[in-house]
Amino acid sequence: MYLSLAEVRGTETTPASRRAAFRVAPTVIALGMVSLLTDVSSEAVAAVLPLYVTGALGLSMVAYGFLEGLHQGVSAVVRIAAGYAADRTDRPKAIAVAGYGLSMLTRAGLLLVQGFAGVAVLVGIDRVGKGIRTAPRDAMIQEVSPPEHLARSFGVHRMLDTVGATIGPLLAFVVLLLVPEGYRVVFAVSLAAALVGVAVLVLFVPNVRFSSPSQNNEHVTTPATPVPAAPEPSPVVRTRARRRPSWRAWRTRRRPHLDGPLKRLLVAAGVLGLLTVGDGFIYLAIMSHGHLDPLWFPLLFVGTNTVFLLLAIPVGRMADQTSRGAVLVLGHLFLAGAYLAAAMGGSWITLGLALVMLGVFYAATDGVLAALAGQLSPQGRTATGIGAAQTVVAVTRLVASTGFGALWVLFGAVPTMVGAAVVLLVMLSPAWWLVVRR
Repeated sequence: MYLSLAEVRGTETTPASRRAAFRVAPTVIALGMVSLLTDVSSEAVAAVLPLYVTGALGLSMVAYGFLEGLHQGVSAVVRIAAGYAADRTDRPKAIAVAGYGLSMLTRAGLLLVQGFAGVAVLVGIDRVGKGIRTAPRDAMIQEVSPPEHLARSFGVHRMLDTVGATIGPLLAFVVLLLVPEGYRVVFAVSLAAALVGVAVLVLFVPNVRFSSPSQNNEHVTTPATPVPAAPEPSPVVRTRARRRPSWRAWRTRRRPHLDGPLKRLLVAAGVLGLLTVGDGFIYLAIMSHGHLDPLWFPLLFVGTNTVFLLLAIPVGRMADQTSRGAVLVLGHLFLAGAYLAAAMGGSWITLGLALVMLGVFYAATDGVLAALAGQLSPQGRTATGIGAAQTVVAVTRLVASTGFGALWVLFGAVPTMVGAAVVLLVMLSPAWWLVVRR
């Protein structure tokens, strides 16, 4: 059974609304520009971090696996809490500013610290900042977007985000080309981009209020004909709108609503997340074949992000028109293909295949997961539901990256990549049953 947003929310989608033209809300564009600048900052660092850790600092793959796990999973500590706080306080922008600001401060720290311990602490703090900002930001996108174009709106945001994720590694490549081993210059450029991103968020993004009526009509013009007055709300509605809820209602609000379809989505996302490792491992596996000079390493991120950039909106549109759950699950087929291509990695063809399939995987899963989690969340719990889904993915990817680094040391890059691809293909069937058929 495929779930539509109208079915989950209990509303009826008319043919006219299905034919409505797609227009991006200004808030989505503004948040996209913030993410663009922030990703210029973060991806410039991410593009040099594997070489910085294994080359400049001389650490092992286990140490890099630990750092990659921090990069993937530490944000899980605060994702649900940040989403709940955004729902509870009705001030998602303030919470997002705190998250972006915290990540910005770590860029300055990279200019000062040396050694594995300092880098690990800063990576952890940066990911906590990401965990704080992500759910409130995605909930604001959900709130101002038309339901029938939800995944496409997320696709627009992810497209702008990916523009920054493409520029960041390019900047890192240019810096390393001009200044060999100029890692601190990369960190300085990263700090400048993060500062501008926070300024755009503070100055140009409105504070979306979840309780305000018709905020998701930001993209629609006001009708010329008068609208009849709304009927007097029932006593039940008035009771729910009281400023001081009853003890039982307060107790219910303390925990996220994880029943039904949302719970099944979280289980499936967790299973698949256990088999999803960071891009750095895939790129290091490609490098392990010895056919590529380390100078070109940052451009591998550019290749993946370019594919993501081109496909984010088309894949989001396809998810809106078919099944978001099906697109989410099938996207992991391309991740398995990227693993296998990286394991072969003996030619430019397999290198290109790995980058293309990894980009398709992100286009089919990143924004689609947020859209689906928001769709399946009950009213008033959008940020909490999105935060819960992102927490599950972050925690499981933390485990996956740490374990993958250990398996790499024990068995080598190629057997580990092939084994991960095989197990991932096997787990697609239960994930499909949980997310799509149920």
